[in-house]
Amino acid sequence: MPTNAAARLPQRPCKARAAPMRIALYQPDIPQNTGTILRLCACLGIEAHLVGPAGFPASDRAFRRAGMDYLDAVVIVRHRSWRDFESWRSGTEGHRLVLFTTTGAFSYLDYRYRGDDTLLFGRESAGVPPEVHAAADARLVIPMRPGLRSLNVAVAAAMAAGEALRQTGGTTSAAADRESNGDKGEPPAA
Repeated sequence: MPTNAAARLPQRPCKARAAPMRIALYQPDIPQNTGTILRLCACLGIEAHLVGPAGFPASDRAFRRAGMDYLDAVVIVRHRSWRDFESWRSGTEGHRLVLFTTTGAFSYLDYRYRGDDTLLFGRESAGVPPEVHAAADARLVIPMRPGLRSLNVAVAAAMAAGEALRQTGGTTSAAADRESNGDKGEPPAA
C-alpha cells in the first residue's frame, strides 16, 4: 500500500507529468542508502518502489536516519517479491523498466527518457539476477573510470533521476524560476 503524506507539504512549481516517474530498488541491502533514495524521491516528486525481500527490516523506522522527516513526503510502494512487482507492472501499460547496471552497454546520458519510466537499481552487493536483466526494456550504464567497480547506489540514483527529469521537464530549472520572478539572470549592477 502506498504511504503518502505529500499533500500536506507546499509543492514547488514544476511541469506536470501525466504519470509519475518511479525509482525501484531491487532487494536493497543497506537501509541508509534506501533512506537516502527515499529522501531523493520526496524532494524530486518521484514515486519509490521497494522490491523485496530487503536485506534489512524494511520499515519506516529503518529509513529514518537517512530519510529523516522526508519519509512523510514520498509515495512508497512495497512489493513483497520480484514476482509481485512484475504483476503490478503488467497492469501499468506503457511504462518502461530502465535498469541501471555496470554491465549496460548504453550510457544513461544518451538514453531518451519518458516521464513515466521506472528507473531500477539493484542490490548494492550483487546487482540483479538474469531474469531481472531480461525483463528490463533498457539496460544503462553510468560511465566511470576503468578499474573501479561501481558508484554508491544512492549516488547513481540521483544522477539517473536528475538526467531523466532534465530530459522530461519533470522539474523546473533555476532559469525558469528566475524568469517567473522577473529575474533575467543578469548579474547585479556594481
